[in-house]
Amino acid sequence: MCRNLLAATLMGAVFLLVTVSRSGAAAAERAAFNVRDFGAVGDGKALDSPAIDRAIATCAGAGGGTVYLPAGTYLSGSIHLTNNLNLFLDAGAVILGAPQSLHAYDRAEPFEGTAYQDGGHTYFHNSLIWGEGLTNVSITGPGMIKGGGLVKQDKGVGKGPMGQGDKAIALKLCRGVLFRDFTIFHGGHFAILVTGCDNMTIDNVTMDTNRDGLDIDCCRNVMVSNCRINSPGDDGLCPKSSYALGRPVITENLSIVNCQVSGFKEGTLLDGTMQGNRPGTGRIKFGTESNGGFRNCTVANCTFRMCKGLALEEVDGGTMENISINNLTMIDIKDYPIYITLGRRNRGPEGTPVGMARNISISNVIATGVDRMSGIQITGLPGHEVEGVRLENIRLVFKGGGTAKDAERVFPELDKGYPEPNKLGTTPACGLFARHVRGLELANIHLGFANEDLRPVMVCEDVDGLEIDNLKAQASAGVTAARFKGVKNLAVRNSPGLEGLMAK
Repeated sequence: MCRNLLAATLMGAVFLLVTVSRSGAAAAERAAFNVRDFGAVGDGKALDSPAIDRAIATCAGAGGGTVYLPAGTYLSGSIHLTNNLNLFLDAGAVILGAPQSLHAYDRAEPFEGTAYQDGGHTYFHNSLIWGEGLTNVSITGPGMIKGGGLVKQDKGVGKGPMGQGDKAIALKLCRGVLFRDFTIFHGGHFAILVTGCDNMTIDNVTMDTNRDGLDIDCCRNVMVSNCRINSPGDDGLCPKSSYALGRPVITENLSIVNCQVSGFKEGTLLDGTMQGNRPGTGRIKFGTESNGGFRNCTVANCTFRMCKGLALEEVDGGTMENISINNLTMIDIKDYPIYITLGRRNRGPEGTPVGMARNISISNVIATGVDRMSGIQITGLPGHEVEGVRLENIRLVFKGGGTAKDAERVFPELDKGYPEPNKLGTTPACGLFARHVRGLELANIHLGFANEDLRPVMVCEDVDGLEIDNLKAQASAGVTAARFKGVKNLAVRNSPGLEGLMAK
């Protein structure tokens, strides 16, 4: 009897599950608005964005739902997102950016006040897909957004407006955002630009583009996961905190996990050939725009290939604090593997102060094939130190090739300059250069090189509180492993070749 009762219960549960599943699918089908029913052709020749907008407007009038793009190529100018919308790209569906000659993109909106930020961060409406002030908006599905006629703009601070379509996706001041499963190829100035957004998830999105992949600006409560971003011409995954909202706004509560960044030739991540004779930019970079700063951010389980390394740049007056980086692997790295810097570029109103960088932990990093220009670089400014940095369980192998002349080079201060190591030239250390730092902990670090390098492995200047435990430094014959100047409160343990050094 018990067995019969159990069997009946299980059959009832299965029946209920199937019934609910079927009714849910039927409801979803009824709620979907197929763009073909609104006049979209999908042949890659007819301009389909007006039909897509009609479907979106009807969906919005019904209280929300899914706008469905079946397989086909939809030539488009600006597409306008709305509240409570899921734009679903089915397998084989491609939104193709129209050529500029069709004048199908919206004009850039006016910007009130002084634009202290780059032109690309100033305007949003001149995009292939955009939305502003929305709630509950998503783009999902296995289809593709292909930039086509999108351009990259190079207008500087306060310049504009930009009259051409230059971004694949741009959202401003939106809440409850989901991007999942689609691919962007050739995204223009930005493949995805989100500014002032809250409660956002970006998952399993692939970007193979000519300039920035994903820029997260002045946002909070953001999860980025399982994304692949190839961007040879600019940054891959780039948290920022610009002045685009007319005031400093912090980027906080950000998690980046299980992502891949690279700098291969555009398109070769998607076709699988991963071509490139030299590394592109790629990378994960916090900054340069950093008026509001960054707080409570994590990066974990990410890979870098054929690109620059990790950069944490606070140069526009904000505070960067409570940053945790863990489990990074890097191959064929351009310029540097780890770069932490303060600067006084101070884009913003007159009187913008020098920012702060503190409480930063970076652990479990492996990098090989690193260029000779710069190893790990941690630099503050005179009177404005980077504070509370811990590097742990790090193994770096550099290409080597540094000369004795490089070792004696007086390394310039960043000051108001653009924060890139290649603009300051080769560092006097092949492994780690630290200056104007308070509280630097190094634990379980291995620094080596493939070819002879005549620079010290470490150079530390104006560092207060330097603790070194189990550092293995490969030094060329006759070259001092480390050079310290103005180092106070030094502690060295379990580090062959360093124990005898005294702070000067």
